[in-house]
Amino acid sequence: MSVLSLPAAYRQLVGAAPTRPAIVCDGQVATRAGLEHAADARARAWRELGVGEGDGVAIALPNSIACFECVLAAWKLGAVPIPLSHRLPESEQRAIVELADPRLIVGVPAERYPDRLVLADANVDENVDAAKSAEPLPDRTSPHAHAIASGGSSGRPKLIFDAQPARFDPEAAHYGMAAQVVVLIPGPLFHTGPFLNARECLMRGGLVVLMSRFEPEEVLRLIEAHRVQWVNLVPTMLHRIWRLPAEVKSRYDLSSLERVVSSGAPCAGWLMRAWIDWIGPDRMFEAYGGTERIGGTLISGREWLAHPGSVGRPTGGRRVRIVGEDRGEKGSELPPGEIGDVYFLPPGGQGSTYRYVGATARATDDGWETLGDVGYVDREGFLYLVDRRTDMIVTGGENVYPAEIEAVLDAHPGVGSSCVIGLPDEDLGQRIHAIVQADPGLEVSLRAHLAASVARYKIPRSLEFVGEPLRDDAGKLRRSQKRAERMDQRGDS
Repeated sequence: MSVLSLPAAYRQLVGAAPTRPAIVCDGQVATRAGLEHAADARARAWRELGVGEGDGVAIALPNSIACFECVLAAWKLGAVPIPLSHRLPESEQRAIVELADPRLIVGVPAERYPDRLVLADANVDENVDAAKSAEPLPDRTSPHAHAIASGGSSGRPKLIFDAQPARFDPEAAHYGMAAQVVVLIPGPLFHTGPFLNARECLMRGGLVVLMSRFEPEEVLRLIEAHRVQWVNLVPTMLHRIWRLPAEVKSRYDLSSLERVVSSGAPCAGWLMRAWIDWIGPDRMFEAYGGTERIGGTLISGREWLAHPGSVGRPTGGRRVRIVGEDRGEKGSELPPGEIGDVYFLPPGGQGSTYRYVGATARATDDGWETLGDVGYVDREGFLYLVDRRTDMIVTGGENVYPAEIEAVLDAHPGVGSSCVIGLPDEDLGQRIHAIVQADPGLEVSLRAHLAASVARYKIPRSLEFVGEPLRDDAGKLRRSQKRAERMDQRGDS
């Protein structure tokens, strides 16, 4: 099979087995042909509205079959799908829309953007000309397979356009995903991991088992019911599933699983080991990378046992090096074991994997780029992440990485999630403050747990207890936002 446009590749699958299920979501099933026909209808309707090749289509719909139909419709017109969270506050959504300047927005109130082309919901029947329903659509290839919106750690919106056109190469590897595989998608499609995993599964002729929202026990039920072989879970999801009672976890048959991939954020060592012990080292993996795809690593559970805490070695010809703070003209590469900024170079060089709108790359003069993470490599080339450079806390002259403390806090059986930040302190420069999703009555137990696990200077000076999760379903945590909110409450500038 040769490299084809995404619409053409999918049409081949339809021709081969039109009645085979392509997507299952909340009990609804879309066959290959059903998805194709629905996407054709949308594409024809949007074409009548003026959507064409290279245009952006913002899709603010929850995880659903309709969301897939819209993505496929955009590709059919050579347009660029831009999945957005349907729960974004209006101000955040507006900032992204202004940055993206899409030709069409689907899933938002029409009155919100009176000067733009808007379809308030996914239903486009009223726009479809029945007389043209059988008209074949010409093959189009979008110049960018997708664009993902990100607030980043700074909270300032940016768009990350895939530098590659919307084509499918069946020979290209995707984290061990085979043809006709059954893949569970528990995360929101407006994040890169779920979006790419769903796309790859669909184009490889597999079955996408899509969750409209993440529920820990429902993940296990769906794995058993659909004989799921492949699933990508962020550490937050792994944590919530692992916290289920033992009798609940043992109730479900997970023998169909071939690969569970943790990604989206570094997985705490205790949690990775727990899952390895549960499902076995040959089925558990961890991947690291970013929407920019400048670099990526992968490690199996068996490799992890020999290199605990590592996120693996670079994949797909990508290269990694650790750069010292002096950086210099080309970056001062540090030897194995020394902590510095993690820089990557993809096989095609700088600019070959993405394009920013609303941001600039952090790069050395010779084209190596960083996602902002700090870490080190060992002598065998395995990468270890420490934290993000912008989140590091300097307290009493000591460098403290919040992720280390959060991993310890999250290991306590009474903690749902945690966030560690630095707040101004006249004596220390910054004091460590921990926000913890837990019962306030656990403070004594938590402090004893911390004292047994981290150095004294790393123990938070203050604990704040909250009832809501601190990470979203994609495992994202905005430490800078949490810090700014508490600074505002204190009246600090």
